[in-house]
Amino acid sequence: MVRIERMTTTLTTPLYYVNDRPHIGSVYTTLAVDSLARYRRQRGEEVIFITGCDEHGQKILRTAQQAGIAPQLHCDNISAIFNQNWQEWGISNNRFIRTTDPRHRTIVNQFFERVASNGDIIEGRQQGWYCVACEEYKDEYKDQNLSINPAPICSVHQRSLEWRDETNLFFRLSRYQQQIDHLISKDGFIRPSSRRREVENFASGGLKDFSISRLNLPWGIPVPGHQEHTFYVWFDALLGYITALLEPGDAPDLDLAISRGWPANLHVIGKDILRFHAIYWPAMCMSAGIEPPGAVFGHGFLTREGQKMGKSLGNSLEPGMLLNSFGVDAVRWYLLRDIQFGDDGDIQQQRLVDLVNNDLANTIGNLVNRTISMARKWFNGVPIPKNPPGLDHRLAVLCEQILQSLDTNYDQLDFRSASENILMLATAANGYLSETAPWTAIKDENNRDAVASDIYAVLEASRWVGVLLFPLLPNLSVNLLKQLDQPAVDWKSQLIWGKLEPGKYLDEPIPIMQRLELEA
Repeated sequence: MVRIERMTTTLTTPLYYVNDRPHIGSVYTTLAVDSLARYRRQRGEEVIFITGCDEHGQKILRTAQQAGIAPQLHCDNISAIFNQNWQEWGISNNRFIRTTDPRHRTIVNQFFERVASNGDIIEGRQQGWYCVACEEYKDEYKDQNLSINPAPICSVHQRSLEWRDETNLFFRLSRYQQQIDHLISKDGFIRPSSRRREVENFASGGLKDFSISRLNLPWGIPVPGHQEHTFYVWFDALLGYITALLEPGDAPDLDLAISRGWPANLHVIGKDILRFHAIYWPAMCMSAGIEPPGAVFGHGFLTREGQKMGKSLGNSLEPGMLLNSFGVDAVRWYLLRDIQFGDDGDIQQQRLVDLVNNDLANTIGNLVNRTISMARKWFNGVPIPKNPPGLDHRLAVLCEQILQSLDTNYDQLDFRSASENILMLATAANGYLSETAPWTAIKDENNRDAVASDIYAVLEASRWVGVLLFPLLPNLSVNLLKQLDQPAVDWKSQLIWGKLEPGKYLDEPIPIMQRLELEA
């Protein structure tokens, strides 16, 4: 097995299927990985953040045909929308892979040759009920034949399944039972831990060889040496994680791509595709002599106001509507702060409004606004205290404690706790102001230096809030720090107590978050 000395951290979203525009679920996943990538960069790591589009398969072909356009044009159009959407949401990915990229075809072929030369490709007959939308056979109907009328329904997409009976190429997954059992039993490989049991249950039933090709499907990568076969979308798409590692000028070479940042440290995906990433994909890597990914995190599904979302139900939640109505910062905060990442979550717009108003407009926004206003009024900017608050100041101690907690929070993808910890610092700073009541103390000239020290401490805590918010809310973080005349975010140099320069002039504060109202 090829073992590469790690020089980078590689994080991935799924490669999103281009049968339609981005939905709120794909935005949710991508925002989470973006926050993790930003955190790791601030911790000094070189991060490769991969996202992109899966552009082959029967579902894509049918969607293009229904639109009356060529499948490549359809893919070009939808992938451009994904790319544009991620720019609008402020996503910091540095790789965007499309599986129609000619270099990807070469990588898939090279990978296939390795797997085939290892004796892991065989020909067999595939028969059963197939969901085109899921691009998979449904094992729960494996004992039911073509005579069923009406056809079974896919539990995910609520669409009729199609009966398939054809000769395919199969990957010999059954040969990797022992290795996969060992891998999925390792703590931390499947995350959160609650997801591990379902994968172990699937594997315990015995791993079966799975189809990697389709017959007479023109929209896909042809299988070398097997006329009329194209690669099954998963065998093609999963390799996009490796193709994406190539630099723009690189030749399409599998070993070169691997050397750029494989294995991936973490795949973040929806729980519905956990089996493909936690079982099929690692076994494929093992067959090709490549290390499997380091970990797979399967997050939950989102509902809307307690109901499953879907076009047929008429309650789809368009990401663009949320973005236009509330703004990037508000939606990022709500999705990452209110929903425990990993669990299923319910999107409630009134809850979004209430949470953003309370946390960002009131707790953090008012803290910054009133503290800067007092500093300007009494000291013409950042105070110059005779006795600056030191590392033993309670706000300084809390800053360090929260910084340590954030390391654990982000390692666990616990964005809710990360948000709550930062909010706790803002709440503590507000509490300190209420306790010391500088607006009363300043009336006595003898208290001026004590007030200067107190205001400095709260301004410094506010600076820390701004710096710590960056992975979660990059725009709001930068805007907050601008009001304290601070440079671009750099945790290594900025997360040191006392870095706020005494005597610095401060401009009149501007609300960092306007209060939201839900339209009737």
